Amino acid sequence: MSRIIALESYDVRFPTSRHLDGSDAMNPDPDYSAAYLILRTDDASGLAGYGLVFTIGRGNDVQTAAVSALSHLVVGRDVDEVLGDLGAFARTLSDDSQLRWLGPEKGVMHMAIGAVINAVWDMAARRAGKPLWRFIADMSPEQLVATIDFRYLSDAITPDEALALLRAAEPGRAARLRALVEEGYPAYTTSPGWLGYSDEKLARLAREAVAEGFRTIKLKVGANLEDDIRRCRLAREAIGPDVAMAVDANQRWDVAPAIEWMRQLAPFDIAWIEEPTSPDDVLAHAAIRRAIAPVPVSTGEHTQNRVVFKQLLQAQAVDLIQIDAARVGGVNENLAILLLAAKFGVRVFPHAGGVGLCELVQHLAMADFIAISGSKEDRAIEFVDHLHEHFVDPVRIRAGRYLAPERAGFSAEMHARSVREHLYPDGPAWSGTAAPRAVAARASSA
Repeated sequence: MSRIIALESYDVRFPTSRHLDGSDAMNPDPDYSAAYLILRTDDASGLAGYGLVFTIGRGNDVQTAAVSALSHLVVGRDVDEVLGDLGAFARTLSDDSQLRWLGPEKGVMHMAIGAVINAVWDMAARRAGKPLWRFIADMSPEQLVATIDFRYLSDAITPDEALALLRAAEPGRAARLRALVEEGYPAYTTSPGWLGYSDEKLARLAREAVAEGFRTIKLKVGANLEDDIRRCRLAREAIGPDVAMAVDANQRWDVAPAIEWMRQLAPFDIAWIEEPTSPDDVLAHAAIRRAIAPVPVSTGEHTQNRVVFKQLLQAQAVDLIQIDAARVGGVNENLAILLLAAKFGVRVFPHAGGVGLCELVQHLAMADFIAISGSKEDRAIEFVDHLHEHFVDPVRIRAGRYLAPERAGFSAEMHARSVREHLYPDGPAWSGTAAPRAVAARASSA
C-alpha cells in the first residue's frame, strides 16, 4: 500500500514583462508565473503527480501558500483510494468545512484546489501509462459522470442527461481517436497580438502565423480605440480576408463602451470579442451580445466555476466559451463545463498561453472531442509561443494544429533546472546569482 507523503509547492516566475510578452489592456506588465506543485508518494516506482496555477506575478506567493495550505487534506492518504475515486477525492477538497468559507468554490483557494486535483489526475494517468486525454477518453460514460459534482447544475443538466450525452458519443470514439492522432487539433494564436508590441512586430508576427498554418489570430484591445482601429487594420491587411481575427478586451469595458467599441471594430470582420466586461456579469454579457450581433461574444478565462458557466449558457449570454485548466476546480469541474457546453450546443475555444496552460488544456479539448462533443474542426485551442521549453512534455504544433501528446500524464511537469532558476525571489532569473543552497537543494528533486 503506497501513500502520498508530501505536497511540495514552488513560487516560479518568469520575467516576461521585460519584453511586454502577454501585455493587454488590463495587464500591461505581466510576469508569467506558476504556483507549481508536486505530490510525492512512497511508491517504489517513484510515482508522483504535478500541477500548477497560472498567475502573472505579484500574488503568486499567495497562490503558492494556498496550495501548501491543502497539505493536511492530501498527505498521508492512500494512493489507491485517491486514484480509485477521483470524484470523491475532489469533493473532499472543495467541501472542506473551513476552507469552503474562503470561497465557496471561487478565488485563490479554489484555484489551489484545482491544481491539487489536476496533480492527482496527472498521477492517475501516469500510473495508467497514458496521456491524460487518452486516460479520460478511455473512461466509460458511467466513470466520467461519477467524477462530476452536479450540485448547483441539475436545473441545467442532470447526471442522467450527462450520461445520455456521453453514451451517444460512444460509437464514434475509435474513429475520432484515429483522426486526432493523424490530424491533430486546430489551434489559434495570440502571439502576434500583445498590446505592448509595435505595429511592425504585430504585422510581422501576423504574417508569420499565417505562414505557419494558423487560421485564426487574436489581438488584445481595449486601451485606446484609435489604436485598436489602426492595429486591426494592420492585422487584417497582414493576414488577408480568409484568416479569422478575434479580439480580446480582458474585462476592460462597461456595457455601453463595449457596444460602441465593438461597433467600431466590426468592419474588420471580427471572429469574436472575448471578455468584453466583468467575467462575473452574466447579464452584461447578454446585453452586449444582443447589441453587437452578429459579432460573437465569448468569455471563460476568468469564469470562476461551473455555476457561472451554467448561467452564461442559460442566459444565452455567449456564442462560445473558453475553458481554462487552472482557473476552476480541476479536471472534474472542467468536465462538467464541457458537458454543459455540449448540452447547450455552444462551441469551446480553450484558453491557453501563460505558463503551462497550453500543455494542460490541450488534454481537455482532445478528451472533449473524443468522449463528449465529437467536434474539433469548428473550434480551436489558443496557442502562445512562450515558455514551453521549461516543460518535460511541451506542446507540439504542426501546421497550426496541436499534435496529441504521447507521454503519460497531464504534461504539467517542469524541468528541475527551470524551477531552480526561476524561483522567486532568489532564483538566478531574479537575483542574478546562483540560487541559495538550501532552496536549490529542495528544488533539485522537483
